[in-house]
Amino acid sequence: MAESIDESKNVELTDDDLANKSKGQLIKMAGQLRDRRNDLNQMASERASKRDELNAKTREKVDEAQEHREKRDELNEQVQEHKKQRNELNAKANELFDKVDGLKDDLELNDGKSVDELKEEIEDLEFKQQTQVLSTEDERELIEKIETKREQLEERKSKLDQSGDLEDVKEKAKEVRAKASEHHQKVTELADEAQEHHNQMIQAYREADDIRDEADEWHEKFVDAQEAADRHHEDFVRVQKRLREMDKKEEQSREQNREQKAEEAKREAEEIYQSFKDGETLDTEDLMKLQKAGLL
Repeated sequence: MAESIDESKNVELTDDDLANKSKGQLIKMAGQLRDRRNDLNQMASERASKRDELNAKTREKVDEAQEHREKRDELNEQVQEHKKQRNELNAKANELFDKVDGLKDDLELNDGKSVDELKEEIEDLEFKQQTQVLSTEDERELIEKIETKREQLEERKSKLDQSGDLEDVKEKAKEVRAKASEHHQKVTELADEAQEHHNQMIQAYREADDIRDEADEWHEKFVDAQEAADRHHEDFVRVQKRLREMDKKEEQSREQNREQKAEEAKREAEEIYQSFKDGETLDTEDLMKLQKAGLL
């Protein structure tokens, strides 16, 4: 920040100075006023340059902030577009999964055990049959259970064979859900990027405000220097005017003296001429006075 004006270097001019100081004193004061005015004008110019430099930086920061704003808004538009597509795809996936559940209900695939579970149970029963000593009654019951499980297994396989459409719908539902997830990922990435540009926009505006505040301070300093320079210039002009008045009075006084001397010389020449006409002898000086007065 620029230092304040050193008031001790300023030149003060009063009405008393103009009225009472001698010509020599006023000429000296005019020089002091001129030099101080020039110094202050230089100071004002430097401060104005610094102010203009800071104002230019402010504009750069504002432009930078605006660029981040535009990029943020552009990204937010993309976020909204991806959100729209994500929501539409999720809605479609939900419809497909509901259709899957409906098909399962139609085929009763939601009831009972799965193929793998039935196979495992059959293997356990067969292993028990092969490894344990059973009574005739127990073995008959075990064989019946195995047969029942096999029938259930065949029934389940048959239903699954009939569920080709279900698998196709299920696969389509998964594909649609995956696409929705891709759009959700883009939403997250673009939203994060938009937030970053938003943060940078805020930072640029804050920096612009700080630089603008400094520029305003330099402008105030410029005004102080310019006003002081203008005051010194006005006082310089006042002194110059006073000096011209004094020169004019001196010239008038000299003119009066010349006229007075010319009148006196004329009277003296006329007296000499009268003496000459009266027959008096004239010396060289008297003759020169007559000649100068145009009487010879």
